[in-house]
Amino acid sequence: MKRAFIIHGWEGTPDSNWFPWLKKELENKGFSVEMPNMPNTMHPKMEEWLGHLKKVIKSPDENTYLIGHSLGVITILRFLEQLEDQKIGGAVLVAGFSEPIGYDEINSFFQTPLDYEKVKKAARHFAAIHSDNDPYVPLEQGELLRDKLGAKLYVMKNAEHLNKGNGQFELPEALEEILKMSSE
Repeated sequence: MKRAFIIHGWEGTPDSNWFPWLKKELENKGFSVEMPNMPNTMHPKMEEWLGHLKKVIKSPDENTYLIGHSLGVITILRFLEQLEDQKIGGAVLVAGFSEPIGYDEINSFFQTPLDYEKVKKAARHFAAIHSDNDPYVPLEQGELLRDKLGAKLYVMKNAEHLNKGNGQFELPEALEEILKMSSE
């Protein structure tokens, strides 16, 4: 069975933004979908988030698809970086970043540089969805994911942080990418 995991960001919850919509859409297409509550969301620590993600996913394989928003993206990338002989089907990285963006509170996610080559080997497909006016995550972060991981990059106009703050309760681009990835 195809499995999808939707990982929220800093100060986020699984029942906000476009996450419930995407869960319902993927379930309608036959996916098993989990949206874990990440630990300590007000003061996230990489070790806690990564440990929790490992527990939730258990055995990643080519029928595993990961969708992350904001801090959920670097969590997914750190998870993929640690995989040895496993490979997932793909990852959709929304308003995400793989390098520090100026917030000391999340420095634990950047203690070591990300090994892009290891990450790239751990997934068959990558897509990044970014806004051209995100107040927290500059578009350059999406371009970096495109350049380092070969991710397909969607640039959305005036979509800010692609969350409920700007009325983003559906994200058809994410659904489209997961469906494409899972059919190849």
